[in-house]
Amino acid sequence: MDKNESLALYDVLGIGNAIVDMLAQVDDSLIQELELHKGTMALIDAEQAERLTARLGGRALIRSGGSAANTIAGISSFGGRGAFIGRVANDPLGEEFRRDILEIGVEFRTPPASSGLPTARSIILVTPDAQRTMNTFLGASTELGEHEIDENLIRESRITYLEGYLWDRPEAKAAFLRAAELAHQHGREVALTLSDPFCVERHRESFLDLVSGHIDILFANEAEIAALYETSEFEEAAERIRGKCRIAVLTRSEKGARIITSDGTIAIDAIPPRELVDTTGAGDLFAAGFLYGLSTGRPLEECGRLGALAASEVIAHLGPRPEISLKTLL
Repeated sequence: MDKNESLALYDVLGIGNAIVDMLAQVDDSLIQELELHKGTMALIDAEQAERLTARLGGRALIRSGGSAANTIAGISSFGGRGAFIGRVANDPLGEEFRRDILEIGVEFRTPPASSGLPTARSIILVTPDAQRTMNTFLGASTELGEHEIDENLIRESRITYLEGYLWDRPEAKAAFLRAAELAHQHGREVALTLSDPFCVERHRESFLDLVSGHIDILFANEAEIAALYETSEFEEAAERIRGKCRIAVLTRSEKGARIITSDGTIAIDAIPPRELVDTTGAGDLFAAGFLYGLSTGRPLEECGRLGALAASEVIAHLGPRPEISLKTLL
């Protein structure tokens, strides 16, 4: 870490997809009318996104979203200081994203794009049986480039946290590598979440290079770490990641998590939720608890417990953000 702690204005800086979540309760008849496949998640184009947005009118609950943004929101809920870099367009949803993320206490300086795709959105339709039908348009978020990487913000943040979902485009790859380079130049650490096993399978070799060459702290679930090392055996994958980065945090749902370092392994028990409602955001919030603990100087075992605590809270209700202050749960 940078010896000049007075420069560390933020605990964690997240870089990822800037997505507006649009959540609406609807009847099954609307799902049928829109010819959607109930209970599934589909990627849609700009025209479909605009059509669905217009159809919902003003009844959708709008929140800033995206995996890394959810993690930073969790850090803010713990009482930590979070910042975020992500690309939105200069449009009404881009302004909503900015307003909402600033409202929860997260620093967001990325200027809106005046050209290119509209702001990304995930349109989540919830029917009376609690089924979620999701239609996601990745839009402007995928066009993040090197010019949006704010060196001052990286220098001011103890940890820079990268969202693996963004690794698809060459521009985003360059942005990530630039962010990691700057973080290490300023004595900071870099964390990465692998995000999704299909994402890992698409980019296995470049992810392996990224992890061993640029990453200090890795987050992955069982499926993602197994995909990275092309094995069906979790224990084998856990051993193979050892020593590739300073810390690997491997989450295992109800089986808890493992914290892997070059000289040891720490097992973390899961904390049962008061009620299991929706597992969306569990990994994002585990990362929030862990990174909050790490950036505030706590031992690794306590960092893991904070991760389990945050994950337990978020799976007890709909949505990927905490409903109650995580600070109060400490």
